[in-house]
Amino acid sequence: MTTARRLDAALIARTAERTRDRILERFPESGLARVAGELCALSRDAGERAEALGRPYWKLRLLTGLAVLGVVLGATPLLDGVDVGKTRPADVFAAIQGVDSGLQVLGVLGAGVFFLVTWEDRMKRRRALRALHELRSVIHVVDMHQLTKDPTFALLGGSPTTSSPERALTPWELARYLDYCSELLSLCSKVAALYAQSMPDAVVTDAVSDLERLTANLSLKIWQKITLLAQPRG
Repeated sequence: MTTARRLDAALIARTAERTRDRILERFPESGLARVAGELCALSRDAGERAEALGRPYWKLRLLTGLAVLGVVLGATPLLDGVDVGKTRPADVFAAIQGVDSGLQVLGVLGAGVFFLVTWEDRMKRRRALRALHELRSVIHVVDMHQLTKDPTFALLGGSPTTSSPERALTPWELARYLDYCSELLSLCSKVAALYAQSMPDAVVTDAVSDLERLTANLSLKIWQKITLLAQPRG
């Protein structure tokens, strides 16, 4: 696959760092800046993790190959065990019982081989899903930061209650804050896509698609607020 068709983990990490710096310059004391810093760390880790998940685990594959070879060698005596044409009926019956027992043993060994063959994929899947769970947590934290950002209050004003959150941002500042939230959500989805790109596993791909739908829905909610702020006021 050409570079034009692949996500570049290093570029995603640099974009996350640039976004963090922009937030720090505009809102230096905000919790959103801290979330952006956490996303920077996750984006750097994602590049290394995704690259590692895309490489084969040679030691595990060698162990699997040895196990398969052991099963093949164990099956060889059973294949040569009985010559029915030259054996008395009683001996044939005993031999068949022995072969049946041997086949049961081979069945157990075969199940063990299947476990080893799929072990690598299951290990990689578990690690990818753990990383995606971390990203999901960051996504929900970003959503919490935009939750109390009310464009109608910034536009129309009003009398706050005792429990009302602090709303000191101007409409322009609020629009910039919400836009940063949307950018962070988009970056989260791109970091998640690195895992699907590195390992074409159906479970991981579904988890990434779920995160992409989540970020798209939350971003839509944010842009509805930005649209309200952008409407002309008479």
